[in-house]
Amino acid sequence: MPIGAVTRGTTNTNRLRRVDRWISTLPVLRTATDPLVVDLGYGASGVTAFELQARLAKVRPDVHVTGLEISPERVATATAQLAGVRDGRTGFARDARVDFALGGFEVPLPGGRQAAVIRAFNVLRQYDESAVADAWALMVSRLQPGGVLVEGTCNEVGRVSSWVAVGHDGPRTFTVSLRLTGLEHPSIVAERLPKALIHRNVPGEPVHRFLVELDRAWQHNAALGSYGPVQRWLGTVDALVNDGWPVLTDRRRRRLGELTVAWEAVAPTAPSRST
Repeated sequence: MPIGAVTRGTTNTNRLRRVDRWISTLPVLRTATDPLVVDLGYGASGVTAFELQARLAKVRPDVHVTGLEISPERVATATAQLAGVRDGRTGFARDARVDFALGGFEVPLPGGRQAAVIRAFNVLRQYDESAVADAWALMVSRLQPGGVLVEGTCNEVGRVSSWVAVGHDGPRTFTVSLRLTGLEHPSIVAERLPKALIHRNVPGEPVHRFLVELDRAWQHNAALGSYGPVQRWLGTVDALVNDGWPVLTDRRRRRLGELTVAWEAVAPTAPSRST
């Protein structure tokens, strides 16, 4: 039986574009002998799996995306959508390497295959924080050597997003990705933090300090807003770097509203607890 609970299934076209373009930069996607990527818990429509394959195929043409859901009805719906793709009735490539199957955190893949990347978005929000570590461990056990689990959440239209990258050695990085146009304060991401962090946004926890300092730097660089929100964001990230935050995002990706830091900078200070 699939491991996990049925999610709300909310999905929208382009909702996961921010995390998709970040995944496209992962070294394992380029080097993997078997470029298999799993879209875990894709929801009521298979559109995010088709979009993921189309985006990743630009850097790895032979990428294969398998969408997994624990709801048989959702698998049937996505499989019907796939038939439409094959018939040329959509904007996706008719020969897109995509399929759908029943599965949960155990990530069942045929023939003993392992995933290069597992994207698990908006699937852990309904769980207790104490369940996160086991879910991560189970999914990571289905990764190829060097593979990456990307687990996070976003708002309904994908303009506010954050995620954790987890490898066989544990969580590695934490990323925030925001639409900069119209952004009032970066800490809006607090409501879309991954489950491992969302209940830790309280004084005394590193992620709380990170968001406070991110807002402070954004406010301090308000004058740069006259040159546009991108310049203000670049100044904000530069301020964090100058303050010693372990920022891993290059200049080009910062312009997209991204900010990645080492996991150790935001990791919870105490063991997980039920919420």
